[in-house]
Amino acid sequence: MPLTLRLALRDWDYMTPLVLGDVSSPKLDIKVDRVGTLVSHVGKSDAYDAAETSFSRYTQMRIDGDESVVGIPNFIMRGFRHRCVITTKESPITSFAQLAGKRIGVTGWRDSGNTWTRAALRREGVGVEDAIWYAGRLTEAHPITDRLDGFGRPGRIEAAPGERPMVDLLKEGLLDAIFTPFMPDGYFAGNSGFRQLLPDFRAAEHRYFADVGYVPGMHLIGLKAEIVAEHPWVIAELSRLIDESQRMWLSKRRKYAETTPFMLDELLKSATELPEGWDASGFAANRKMIADFAEELHVQGILPRLMTPEELFPFDVDGSRTSAA
Repeated sequence: MPLTLRLALRDWDYMTPLVLGDVSSPKLDIKVDRVGTLVSHVGKSDAYDAAETSFSRYTQMRIDGDESVVGIPNFIMRGFRHRCVITTKESPITSFAQLAGKRIGVTGWRDSGNTWTRAALRREGVGVEDAIWYAGRLTEAHPITDRLDGFGRPGRIEAAPGERPMVDLLKEGLLDAIFTPFMPDGYFAGNSGFRQLLPDFRAAEHRYFADVGYVPGMHLIGLKAEIVAEHPWVIAELSRLIDESQRMWLSKRRKYAETTPFMLDELLKSATELPEGWDASGFAANRKMIADFAEELHVQGILPRLMTPEELFPFDVDGSRTSAA
């Protein structure tokens, strides 16, 4: 009898084979729930046994001594961040260095993606203390919530004025740039009035990869610790299925690339411009990235002390213990 595992995931395309059952296991009966908002704490959830989890919030759990969730170093969401900074088409700003002293909007201060984007700015000489920050909702369609998450500081990090949508503030010149991984509705129509801040963000991302050697990870898979304790093999089996789903989907996307014009060209470029295994799961493959992220969280004042990769991930994707665990 296979073990039933209730798993919450966002709608990432490469999870389609897993969702549809094209990838399966005789040991695990995975029930995937497609969610728009990440489960805030799977360890406290009655609905799920495992979930896509924010890297930043997971590190906060670990430093707080909360071991109810076991993070698997299988990063289900990765992405370069240079493309995630937008401004108006009329803006004279074309480099991260020019954001010094400017007003920048973020969709959540502690969000993993925004942490990585601030890291990219810091590499260009613009740290947290070198800009004025506002946290708020991207558009009218997004809810009004506390996006400062306890890190607000008057005059430096504040809520968006009047909780107004940041795209409106950007249009009106009250913001100079916005960090967002998801472009607002209408952005791709060509007449949105917005653009990526970096004219050649792809070249910047190439330089970044050459320097650091990885594509930043934002989300990982978190499992309830009680399940891992009772069924230690679950880590390896779940990670294997996720990796297999990704491989199967990439094969299908390459075969059916004509569904989106120019997609074949992008797939060819990705295959030739990034080394094989750039998206590999596992502790060793991601140790430097994990260490760099922990350092950023500390430098940016989100974590009170520097954590080691081994502290954050006591288990590898095959279920074995990491060296310091």
